[in-house]
Amino acid sequence: MTMHDASIISQDCSDCPIRHRAVCAKCESDELTQLEEVKYYRSFQAGQTIVFQGDRMDFVASVVSGIATLTQTMEDGRTQMVGLLLPSDFVGRPGRNEAAYDVVATTDIVMCCFRKRPFEQLMAKTPHVGQRLLEMTLDELDAAREWMLLLGRKTAREKIASLLTIIARRDASLNLSGDANSLTFNLPLTRDAMADYLGLTLETVSRQVSALKKDGVIELKDKRTIHVPDMQILLSEAGDDADGGIF
Repeated sequence: MTMHDASIISQDCSDCPIRHRAVCAKCESDELTQLEEVKYYRSFQAGQTIVFQGDRMDFVASVVSGIATLTQTMEDGRTQMVGLLLPSDFVGRPGRNEAAYDVVATTDIVMCCFRKRPFEQLMAKTPHVGQRLLEMTLDELDAAREWMLLLGRKTAREKIASLLTIIARRDASLNLSGDANSLTFNLPLTRDAMADYLGLTLETVSRQVSALKKDGVIELKDKRTIHVPDMQILLSEAGDDADGGIF
């Protein structure tokens, strides 16, 4: 295994908060039973490296709770954050033996892992798993294309608002209680990490977050807790549309 300093835990599929969003979302009961035979849960503490770039991967996994970052290291040693893993996102690629990125837990995280070879065999005989993984891959491709637009064309303020929108929406999709237009969520990234991910300076991130707060778009409960009084206003600041947007 290439999962570092992890704790093994147990969780029943029926109690899983991502059951209807993850790679198993379309599975029938008999297919879930087959997945149960090759799955195991792992937990990691914030700051722990789950997988190092270049590690041999003998598993694939879904993020159950928490958030991780994907970081790539270039030949000269420079690093760049290239993605976020949010709850229900899939880690690893069937048919690929080595990790393409460092995967680091940003918060405490729980992952539902599948032994890779049995998972690949299951994909071949279980259409629902392969179909759902294809859908998730295409969604990831769409998100990557839109992220190129964000990095290349959006203003600093729009970039910050877009990132907050992504995290707020995913949080809302997993926690469906309360007023959907007024959300409170935990921001899992430091401002340094936000700057790295968005291609901005730390000073710019801090300035734009303060500006969004001053204008009433967001409220900061503490360093990591953000309240959005009106999601439509945040969507507007992100340059997003009102019917679900680009993410």
